Parts: sequence; structure tokens; C-alpha cells
Amino acid sequence: MRRTPSRRLLLLAMLSLVAAAIAAPRTEAASAHDIDIGVDATLDRFYREVGGAYDLAHRAAGILVFPTVVKAGFGIGGEYGEGALRVRGRTAGYFNTVSASIGFQLGAQARSVIIMFMTEQALDRFRRTDGWKVGVDAGVTLVTVGASGSIDTTKINSPVIGFILGETGLMYNLTLEGSKISRIRR
Repeated sequence: MRRTPSRRLLLLAMLSLVAAAIAAPRTEAASAHDIDIGVDATLDRFYREVGGAYDLAHRAAGILVFPTVVKAGFGIGGEYGEGALRVRGRTAGYFNTVSASIGFQLGAQARSVIIMFMTEQALDRFRRTDGWKVGVDAGVTLVTVGASGSIDTTKINSPVIGFILGETGLMYNLTLEGSKISRIRR
């Protein structure tokens, strides 16, 4: 059977909707307990795999951790994850991250995102903003690991820095640009 261009467009639209539905936010947020367990596990892995991460985290005014951010798409994509803000080692609130994109994309992936607020001013600005947008409300400098497998903490001077962890460790050439981070109302 030969497919006409309109059928192809309809098929593409349907597949895009399915992909967006996969990445769409759940109607019910994970429990605070579940989020905290995921945050602890993500930070433990980060400290274990990335030299200098523990010291850097203890210099941060606050750390926002999304243990699992799922991105899926077929032409049109979406991304969603839930996490917690830690201030002085204690959970100070729960948040979600959402983004959408259009362009060449196919498939799904999960990753962990860690955002560190290195100054009290950056942390305060984040906490005061409802619907904080990466790249609009603040830039997030993504940090890469050096050849030694560790972070050179002496060269980090940005007020907000980010790390993206994949299944195999720190991921490169990714962006958080366009992500919207909002408080989960409890």
C-alpha cells in the first residue's frame, strides 16, 4: 500500500503525541520519601564517581538534585523529572523540571541532573522565582571532568553550575537550556 504525504504527516503526528505522552509529567508527584531516597543515591554516586565533587558540594549554598529526568521524543520531545533542593544537607523543598523540544530526535533516555548554587545570592534568586527557567532567570555552567577524572574546583567561579550524569557517568555536550523548574506544591 502506498502512503500519501498526508498519511505520513498523520502517522508522524500520532507518533509524536505518543512520545510526548511518555515524557509527560505524571498526574501524581512521587512521594517526598521516594524523592529523598533518589536524591541520596544520586549524590552518593556523584561523590563516588567524580573526584572533588564532595568538597565542591560542601562549598555550595544549595544543591538541586533530580535523580531521574526522562527525555523522550519522535520529532517532538519532552522531558520531565522530580527532585529536591538540599540546603545545608537538609531538604528545603521539592521541584520538577520540564522542557519540550522540536527537531531531530528519536528515542528515550534517562539521566540525573545536579545543579549547585555556589552563592547565597544565586540560591535566594532561585527560591524567589516561581517557574525558574534555565538560560532566562540564570545561566547554568555545565562542568566537565578533567583527564584525571576529577573536578578542578579552583577554576569554578560561576554562581550556578550543573552536572548531568548518565548511566555511564558524567555526560558531555548536553544542555539544560530551556528547562523550567517549578516547586511541587505539597
